[in-house]
Amino acid sequence: MSHAKTSYVCLPCRASYKQRCTGDHDRICPRCTQPLIHVGSAFATPRRRDTDAWRTLSVLLHAGIRFHKSCCGGPGYRPRTLSEVHERMAYARTTGESFARALVRRSLP
Repeated sequence: MSHAKTSYVCLPCRASYKQRCTGDHDRICPRCTQPLIHVGSAFATPRRRDTDAWRTLSVLLHAGIRFHKSCCGGPGYRPRTLSEVHERMAYARTTGESFARALVRRSLP
């Protein structure tokens, strides 16, 4: 039986690595030796040249949002563009909702 793999990301290098899930998530980037961020098994890596996608990803990761599979499929809605992030951040500021909760809303009321 093969073991499940999960993704780890290095934001400064804009690199993603799929590695076996062993329980501990302390991994080091082979390029810059910075700690990797565990993002989950349902993560799709943006192209290295796509700076807007990496900025969006950075905002999501710093808000504590990850890409773990749920029992019914993927991780749910995640914003893909900076404009979607800005809309949800403005909504969170006006309503008092947490940034993490506002970022994973599929649609804004």
